[in-house]
Amino acid sequence: MKVAVFSTKAYDRQFLEAANEQNKHELVFFEPRLDRDTAILAAGFPAVCVFVHDRADAPTLELLASQGTRLIALRCAGFNNVDLKAAAELGMTVVRVPAYSPYAVAEHTVGLILSLNRKIHRAYSRVREGNFSIEGLLGFDLNGRTVGIIGTGKIGQIVGQIMKGFGCHLQAYDVYRNPEVENLGAKYVELSELFANSDIITLHCPLTPQTHHLIDTQSIQQMKPGIMLINTSRGALIDTTAAIEGLKSGKIKYLGIDVYEQESDLFFEDLSDEIIHDDVFQRLITFPNVLITGHQAFFTEEAVRNISETTIANITDFEQGRPCQNEIAAQQKVATKV
Repeated sequence: MKVAVFSTKAYDRQFLEAANEQNKHELVFFEPRLDRDTAILAAGFPAVCVFVHDRADAPTLELLASQGTRLIALRCAGFNNVDLKAAAELGMTVVRVPAYSPYAVAEHTVGLILSLNRKIHRAYSRVREGNFSIEGLLGFDLNGRTVGIIGTGKIGQIVGQIMKGFGCHLQAYDVYRNPEVENLGAKYVELSELFANSDIITLHCPLTPQTHHLIDTQSIQQMKPGIMLINTSRGALIDTTAAIEGLKSGKIKYLGIDVYEQESDLFFEDLSDEIIHDDVFQRLITFPNVLITGHQAFFTEEAVRNISETTIANITDFEQGRPCQNEIAAQQKVATKV
């Protein structure tokens, strides 16, 4: 099958081509992101493969459908960038990669916690400049601290396993309880209790209308002074303006994020020689106690290989008329981590 692959980097080509060796789909790679203006590139392609920041809204899908596209293959788990209702009305199938390597995201989460706590990122810069002072690098023992995990799917579960290994107490919140998390000794509590008792709060829940700006001014006010807040899930879970006020007041002592609400204009691109016009983001990076990575938590060899192999398998299922277990129904509304 002829497949137009948008938002491609060198690593996308490497892993997708390796996964495609047996299937021999005709993969054509395009660097631009998919939107209404770039959809013309996919003319004559029955399948389009997209990533997290590609825009598959109704106007884009209508143009794709008019050009012969019948399949939208997401090489990520989240699908809030796809108008599922429009896709269904146009007779288009949408598939995704629901799971790839939860260990990748969980391990990156813990990496942010450790780096922020022990100021590893700041120490690295100091030593390179010949500054060996440890003033300002004081951390705290993780042992005995309380970690609040919001969202206890596979990623949240693994974060709990790792943090338990450090000797942390675990509190959890989710609309569905995970027995494996309970077996770790985690106590499921209401959000208000989790906010009040946690030393570290880490977010691993999907983005839905209910979780949009889950962390806002009101929730931050309920947290312990000096809270460490970590988000490797979805940027819009945090009201960034409220987080900045929390940082300024000292309520939030540490903020580690791999996702950002307006990241689509920034992440996955080299903007080192350009002026960044996002004033909110620019304010964030002025704080010495904020650590931001550019949506790389998923980015391990194992995860990218699994994403590529599942994407190719989804395309093959569609081409051969087989039911695909990773097809997204129009009624689904949950957007999960990439």
